[in-house]
Amino acid sequence: MVINNGFTYIAFLMFIAGGFLALEKYAKWKIFNIVPPLVFIYVVNMVFCTMGFYNSEACSGAYSALKNNLLYAMIFVMLLRCDFRKLAKLGGRMVAIFLGCSLTLFIGFLIGYPIFKSFLGQDTWAAVAALYASWVGGSANMAAMQAALPVDAGAYSCALALDTVCYSLWIALLLLAVRFEGKWNKATKADTSKLQAVADAAAAEVAKGQVKATASDWIFLIGLSLVVSAISQWVGASLSETFTNMGLAMFDKGTITTLFVTILGLICALSPLGKLPAVEELSNVYLYAVVSLLASTASVVDLLVAPMWVVYGLFILVLHVVLMFGLSKIFHWDLCMVSTASLANIGGSASAPIVASAYDASYAGIGVLMGVLGAAVGNFFGIGIGQILRLM
Repeated sequence: MVINNGFTYIAFLMFIAGGFLALEKYAKWKIFNIVPPLVFIYVVNMVFCTMGFYNSEACSGAYSALKNNLLYAMIFVMLLRCDFRKLAKLGGRMVAIFLGCSLTLFIGFLIGYPIFKSFLGQDTWAAVAALYASWVGGSANMAAMQAALPVDAGAYSCALALDTVCYSLWIALLLLAVRFEGKWNKATKADTSKLQAVADAAAAEVAKGQVKATASDWIFLIGLSLVVSAISQWVGASLSETFTNMGLAMFDKGTITTLFVTILGLICALSPLGKLPAVEELSNVYLYAVVSLLASTASVVDLLVAPMWVVYGLFILVLHVVLMFGLSKIFHWDLCMVSTASLANIGGSASAPIVASAYDASYAGIGVLMGVLGAAVGNFFGIGIGQILRLM
């Protein structure tokens, strides 16, 4: 059986998400104490995609129509519970953890390149540099590097395969790691007081004026978030064209849209909109919908396209984890911030809030801010590592 209809495709994705959440709530299987439903949703959809259960050509229209629109709506709604004044207190530590992730990835790329160079093909240094820029700042930086460096087309496609496979695997593993937060924090003697203060303050604010959401609250919040998503994408497209004409191609539509919706969400969080009921519930609806959509396009078949490139990527990730654990032991970094910073590097400002929110809905802003930081420095880091790899 193959799904060849856009509506059926969306209906099935939501049914899978709802089914696992219902099993967690009513069946109370012990497996959910170890592996959260979000991971099952991701893995099951990834398997179905690999098996060809979703007709990518027939379902692409529905995917394109919903993925970004819901993603930006999700970021906006999640940020409504995010008081920027409290997040600002995490500033220095947040930047340090982000740069720690960037540095450990940098080391992984440098150590692994001479080892795997002969397996990757000829003239691959520029493609690897573009990939690193992408892992620090997002796809926009990878595209910018393609224009700035002599990137071979074949190597670029292999780098994209590596990016797709490793990102898909990494987000699933980071979501799984949420259950082991306590063990990580105990091993690293992490100081979570400031982070917990943000969550406690957000929870207190919600409880203070907590009102049971009505149908009108849901309709208003859904309408508001979708309108904000539409306006943000229009602003992103308009400003992107302006910046491109000015020779600033790194500021693409996705980067500008994410920045705009983030700023708008943080401003609205300080207004009465930040106290709207149903924010947490709608955030979760959007979160499960977006994760289901992302997983439904993540096929492990890409492993067969460029196997040694993928092995190179996995080598980098393993080294990244080992080094980040070492740094966390030294500086007492908690798993939430480390995971969010890691995905902010490898995924970007749009996906980092997914992992941050898996720990606490009020942490969404941390993921967005880390992703924005990566978008700002990704090109500089990419060009820097490119010059080093060129000499190897």
